[in-house]
Amino acid sequence: QVQLVESGGGLVQPGGSLRLSCAASGVFFSIYTMGWYRQAPGKQRELVATITNDGTTNYADSVKGRFTISRDSVKNTVYLQMNSLKPGDTAVYYCNGRHWPSEYWGQGTQVTVSS
Repeated sequence: QVQLVESGGGLVQPGGSLRLSCAASGVFFSIYTMGWYRQAPGKQRELVATITNDGTTNYADSVKGRFTISRDSVKNTVYLQMNSLKPGDTAVYYCNGRHWPSEYWGQGTQVTVSS
């Protein structure tokens, strides 16, 4: 059974930092492209960042220079380090894992940026 379990969300003040984690089980983690997506209230889910099995990363323009995605293939975990957080980053953040034709989602973790 495939599971992606996110953790690390919470409430943070503008300018603060959070690190999200996503632990994967039941998949050959090392061959999967992993990613983070987010969905704010009333908006569509959008890409935040992805990282391929060889470490190639891709970021949404809105988070470039502030967020860093990384993966640990020993721990089967993908991370999202979020710095200089803004109120506009408030959303539910979802972990995603894909390797054609399979794709999996975590349940999401809430990130709220507010003073």
